Amino acid sequence: MSVEIRYDWQNTEILAIYNTPLLELIYQAASVHRQYHNPKQIQVCKLISIKTGGCPEDCSYCAQSSRYKTEVKPEALLEKETVIDIAKKAKATGVSRVCMGAAWREVRNNSQFEEVLDMVKDVTGMGLEVCCTLGMLTADQAKRLEDAGLYAYNHNLDTSQEYYSTIISTRTYGDRLNTIENVRQTNVTVCSGGILGLGESIQDRISMLQTLSNLHPHPESVPINILSQVPGTPLENQPDVPFWEVVRMIATARIIMPTSDVRLSAGRARLSQVEQAFCFMAGANSIFSSDDNKMLTVTTPCPDYDADQEMLNLLGLEMRPPFQKQQAVPTPVTV
Repeated sequence: MSVEIRYDWQNTEILAIYNTPLLELIYQAASVHRQYHNPKQIQVCKLISIKTGGCPEDCSYCAQSSRYKTEVKPEALLEKETVIDIAKKAKATGVSRVCMGAAWREVRNNSQFEEVLDMVKDVTGMGLEVCCTLGMLTADQAKRLEDAGLYAYNHNLDTSQEYYSTIISTRTYGDRLNTIENVRQTNVTVCSGGILGLGESIQDRISMLQTLSNLHPHPESVPINILSQVPGTPLENQPDVPFWEVVRMIATARIIMPTSDVRLSAGRARLSQVEQAFCFMAGANSIFSSDDNKMLTVTTPCPDYDADQEMLNLLGLEMRPPFQKQQAVPTPVTV
């Protein structure tokens, strides 16, 4: 298999990669990873919920939907000073990207959006990459975020187009792709991936990867999330995703989108250090860490800064500085 950057991956090709014997798949993915990235570096990110709960959408997995009774209660938009304090603490530990999430269906041109723009400006001014996930976005709003200094915008596809309506009815797959296209009209990078464990089939996972890999360019970041089963949501009784299926998704994403950062995101807290090491070997090169043992809300546990630093030290890995692009390699590797 010749490893090169392609935007025409076919479903059957991706499925064949996914079904490669496991150790061979990990080896191939590790080889691709070393072609396009520094294998010693992991980007450590901090996710801040700047506006928690009360979302009008019906995403079946989400603790923040106003349609479900969960332990997450609606909160007001955080004060900018609070966000700055969290970002300062994160930076002091080596975090290079701060992601700010708001439980909105879409961005509205109001005073709250103005406050978010100010947060973006100030955290960017600290020398950190800033990512936002605020829901659907118009082209004009994307441009305003770019002008504020935004580095990345997250808008996950979640699952395949075919399975999507089973999980969410309040927006369409096309809505998600349209927001990504609006971001692409700026220089803001795209962060888009999905969630494992929604009840989807292997074919749904392959279809989602095909959609992502056929975007031109590929998303600069591809989060692989593992479902956190939240009591009160329709998916609270979903079975856990087998670990090796997580590794297969990471490795396949790495091979077909070789320059993207593959982010081991929600659900990492349930993985041992050995399991996380396998994920890094398979091509994951980013994690979310925390000062309060939660990733976004209390329903999604997250390892803390000290535990992650201990793990990285044990594995001989180092934190990647902000604004550092992947290493360029002029010729493809054959594996």
